[in-house]
Amino acid sequence: MNRTDIFDLSDKVIVITGGLGQIGRQFTLELLDRGAKVAIFNRHIPDLAELKERFPIDSDSLAFFTVDIANKSSVIAGLNALVSKWGVPHVLINNAGLDTQPSAPPEVSGPFEDFPEDVWREVMEVNMTGTFFCCQIIGGAMAKLGRGSVINVGSIYGMLSPVQDIYAYKELKTGKPFVKPVAYCASKSGLYNFTRYLATYWGRKGVRVNILTPSGVRRDSQDAEFQANYCQRMPIGRMAEEDEFNGSIVFLASDASRYMTGSNLVVDGGWTAW
Repeated sequence: MNRTDIFDLSDKVIVITGGLGQIGRQFTLELLDRGAKVAIFNRHIPDLAELKERFPIDSDSLAFFTVDIANKSSVIAGLNALVSKWGVPHVLINNAGLDTQPSAPPEVSGPFEDFPEDVWREVMEVNMTGTFFCCQIIGGAMAKLGRGSVINVGSIYGMLSPVQDIYAYKELKTGKPFVKPVAYCASKSGLYNFTRYLATYWGRKGVRVNILTPSGVRRDSQDAEFQANYCQRMPIGRMAEEDEFNGSIVFLASDASRYMTGSNLVVDGGWTAW
């Protein structure tokens, strides 16, 4: 008996914001391997030499568009350029986001009472307003055709408050406290109800809207103490590798999840199970 591959993404046009980042790059490579046409929307596109180090540049199924997602006109221009090339996309992955790393300077990672207003606004502009514009413009175009899948990328720190004890060691080393900042957590938290809102709004227009919740991803730039503290809190005992969310993206982008909307797919090594 012949059966259709419910995970098939052949010739699907997929937009990824922040596709040059750590997990965004992995999403791109996985989707290309599965036959999709991938359009990366990024505020800055590196030169060709750098792109060749990250992607199969000779692929006719990969395109780069300079788009500032926090600027509505830029998103509109990006979509128009994409439509001229490949048509209206089938999938939108809102992956772009700003976070504060453990290496952040004290003026950003200090007490909540001193958190800079300009940083708050910048994070909100990208993580919330940028996602809003992309859904409004790109998701709206998909809704007019009666099909599509929108995948927002959340965070465990959007579901739960950060465990500040993980970062306490930094005060012992530097004499200055490190506080996981509020802006990232608040912005990611907002995506959950935004996802549910759009799922109900577009439910009968053929556009599904779901959110993927990843946990922390291991980076070589992270210091050993941070990684040890984080992993001690993680039930599975380690941080995620950068390609370990690919299966979830394929699932949400494909017909394998065709009856799923307004849902939160948590892939976090057990972090939120505590």
